[in-house]
Order: sequence, then structure tokens, then C-alpha cells
Amino acid sequence: MSQSQSWQPASNPWLVAMTVTLAVFMEILDTTIVNVALPHVAGSLSSSYDESTWVLTSYLVANGIVLPISAFLSRVFGRKQFFLICIVMFTICSFLCGIATELWQIILFRILQGFFGGGLQPVQQSVLLDYFKPEDRGKAFGLSSIAIIVAPVLGPTLGGWITDNYSWRWVFFINIPVGILSVLAIYQLLEDPPWERKWAKGKLNI
Repeated sequence: MSQSQSWQPASNPWLVAMTVTLAVFMEILDTTIVNVALPHVAGSLSSSYDESTWVLTSYLVANGIVLPISAFLSRVFGRKQFFLICIVMFTICSFLCGIATELWQIILFRILQGFFGGGLQPVQQSVLLDYFKPEDRGKAFGLSSIAIIVAPVLGPTLGGWITDNYSWRWVFFINIPVGILSVLAIYQLLEDPPWERKWAKGKLNI
């Protein structure tokens, strides 16, 4: 507790909060934005609707598997590095889903996307805890809650509009600019507290 009170981050905590929350918003949005595109995915890839539901199910299952171990992984690799890896790989997998020509390819890339996306929200929560004083954490987590609530509600509407006006592939491509922006901002703004860096260094040396 004394360490967290004495440490002062170099970047504005609210800028960091908005940056890490943007990445989480992108990940949560992906849980519902694909729903309305499934009939189009099935038709485009000559699959049944039931088969296409694996595009959603595979993502959610992989996401749930990673959530319990993401805190451990963030300490092993370093929180900032782990967060950046997750966003970069999530964005790459989004691109691969968008260019897939077979259903099994999308399912495979969605599993990977869910795996890396699952690490974002736990790390975001720990960042907010470290970057904000106890009296400001309620506001910070309020910002996070808005993203968590709005993203799944916005997903079907946005996914339907994109699918009707463009192509189902753009429900995946839309993550690319958001992912790039998040990576650049997090690389510049986010830093690991001294105790996190020490813990990660010790684990990697072992």
C-alpha cells in the first residue's frame, strides 16, 4: 500500500484510463457485433447458420479460459508488455478473420482473438487501481463501467449497419484502426509501477 501511495505516474491518469478503456471497449464490442453478421457469414462461406454460430461461441469460450490466468501472465511478462501483446494480436486476428475464406479459418482466428482479448479487461482494472488514488477510483471505474455497458448494447446495432451498408468482413476490419490507436497511445502513456517491473524481472530471470 505504501508503494502505491508513493508512486506517481508520469502520464495523466485520466488519459491512461481512457486509453486502456478504449481497448477494453473494442474487445467487449466484439462479443456482440458479430451476432447480426452470422447469417451473412454463413451465406458467404457456404455454411449453415448453426455452423456459423461457432464464430461467436469460440470467441466467448477462449475469452473465458484466459480471464482467470491473465493476472499471472501480466506479471510474468510485465503488465504493459502483456497489454500491448494482447492488443496487437487481437488486431491481427481481427484482420485475419476479415480476410478468411473458410469457416474453419474464422473459427480458428476467433479462438485466438478471444484468447488475447480475454487479457485486456483484468489488466485494465489493475491499471485503474494503481493509477488512481482511493478517492478517485470510483470515478475511474465509473468510466470503465460505461464502456462495459455501452459496448455490448452498441454491438448489434453497429454490426447490422456495417453489414447492410458494407460487408460482414468490416465488423472485423473496424477493430484495426482502434487497435492501432490503442497500441500507439498505450506505448506512449502506460508504465508499469516499480513493484510490477521488479516482479516481472524476477520471474523472467528464473
